[in-house]
Amino acid sequence: MWVLFEAIILATLSVRSVLTACDATTPYRTFDGSCNNLQNPTWGKANTPFGRLIKADYGDGISTPRRSCTGFELPSARMLSLEMFNEQNIVDPSTTLVSMQFGQIVAHDMGLRAGSFDSVACCQNGRVVSRPDRRCYPIPVTSKDPVLAAGGIKCLDVVRTLNTCDPNGGNCAGKQAQQLNAATSFLDLSLVYGNSEQQNSQLRAFVGGRMKVENRNGTDWPPRNPQSSSACTLNLATDTCYLTGDERSNSNPELTILHIVFLREHNRIAQQLCKLRPLWNDEKVFQEARRINIAQYQHIVYYEWLPYFLGPDQMVQRGLLVRSRAYVNDYSSTVNPTTLNSHANGAFRYFHSAILGRLSLAQESRTFAGALNINDHMFNPTVLERNDGYSMLTRGMTTQPMGRTDLSFDPEIRHFLFRFRDRFGTDLKALDIQRSRDHGIAGFNAFRQYCGLGRANRWEDFTELRGPMDIQLLNTLYRTVDDVDLPVAEFFERNLPGTQAGPTYHCIMMEQFMRTRRGDRFFFENGNTPGAFTPSQLNEIRKASMARLLCDNSPGVSQMQPRAFQQIMGVNPLLSCRTLPALDVRFW
Repeated sequence: MWVLFEAIILATLSVRSVLTACDATTPYRTFDGSCNNLQNPTWGKANTPFGRLIKADYGDGISTPRRSCTGFELPSARMLSLEMFNEQNIVDPSTTLVSMQFGQIVAHDMGLRAGSFDSVACCQNGRVVSRPDRRCYPIPVTSKDPVLAAGGIKCLDVVRTLNTCDPNGGNCAGKQAQQLNAATSFLDLSLVYGNSEQQNSQLRAFVGGRMKVENRNGTDWPPRNPQSSSACTLNLATDTCYLTGDERSNSNPELTILHIVFLREHNRIAQQLCKLRPLWNDEKVFQEARRINIAQYQHIVYYEWLPYFLGPDQMVQRGLLVRSRAYVNDYSSTVNPTTLNSHANGAFRYFHSAILGRLSLAQESRTFAGALNINDHMFNPTVLERNDGYSMLTRGMTTQPMGRTDLSFDPEIRHFLFRFRDRFGTDLKALDIQRSRDHGIAGFNAFRQYCGLGRANRWEDFTELRGPMDIQLLNTLYRTVDDVDLPVAEFFERNLPGTQAGPTYHCIMMEQFMRTRRGDRFFFENGNTPGAFTPSQLNEIRKASMARLLCDNSPGVSQMQPRAFQQIMGVNPLLSCRTLPALDVRFW
């Protein structure tokens, strides 16, 4: 582990050598995100620290998990999950489940906690291990727990993220610990292409610009993971486990579907480019297909997906949504695109309340055809290759409404997440709260002040919260107004008009996606880079939609509503895929 850690630290210190190696003339981004910013070539690079909006708040001021400002421990994360959140399972009638699932793609593309998959056991058989690793930060479960106590569970596993301190001794040299992000910060489909050149080379076919696939029964699938036994939970030797650019891709079948969609889209574009440009070599075709694939994805994020949550008017005001037929050219070398800790490990986990425990299957007519329990298929996507599972789930998640982003959490992710063969699992909401403390993410009050709402000095000052009962509940569980965790209070804010977010959560997300766009030299609407898209190519990219991507890469799906993130209705009817706007590769 120390060898890896030392390599990461050296990478963050080698700004001068990276700058020397940067090629300012290349039209293509690096796989690890380096050299995007030519003045600050490590900004947004994989294996560098998450960014901060506010100084970290640690128990000892340096690295230990956040505590109450009175010096006491903060309330148990599991207790807060039980006391402050419910299981009403209310759905959002206007959106589809693919909207939530796409959010997970965006989150994974921008952030991967270093050491997430290290084999460190903090709890065994529901109890704290006798000699826990120094990175262990388990969540205590009391004997009065209404669900987990029945299984004799006394703790939930949490392993601290690797940070800039020595993981063996905790020596931080007097500086505050900063958690490391193993993914690039850019919206660059690194979850498809990998976060390094070495990782990418394992995923490429090196023929015709294509990514590796395995064809079974006439359909292309990602290659099998050579480490299937550790990467997945296999029940049979014939079960499937895929190798992709992100080790989380097998975690649930609908997430895996979107990984496959973007993989197939790359190969679909590459195949067309090969026909149109027979003199292009493998590298040229690959890089151009990758560039087009990323551009379509960025367009969908900013122009189709984000407006529903952040509000189109607010996005226009901040320059995140620019209605133009030409280049936008809003890149600034002074904007740091690094993924913010408070976004990736705080505000953006807001979408966890939209997860549903049962995944609908649907016929081509969109007739309901049954459902799957999400925990029955965690880290085992075999269902996709059996009995038309891929297309049935694709139709299902573009028909089934997603959960509403509110105080309700599906029981399957609140008590049984990752249960696999055991009766009980873990609690995603409790994990989110514990993780924010591990990362030293400041309390809600500090972010409230940062976002211009003023600093609360007493409980009654939380005027943006939903009501006095919520404020009273917070007062009962926390010692002071400064103790309240960001992942707790953000759910109690009233949504801003025209958005699906409260003011503090909205503020953090807007800041992040402003940086993600304006700090990316290769953003698709920037015309001031070598090899920028031509105006006609830019026009083609702006035809991209989630609906067309699903249509083009989902065998057996021949119709889709134009706005796939929204429910089928009169103004968004089910149409033949052939009628949906599509990018024309001939412009390349």
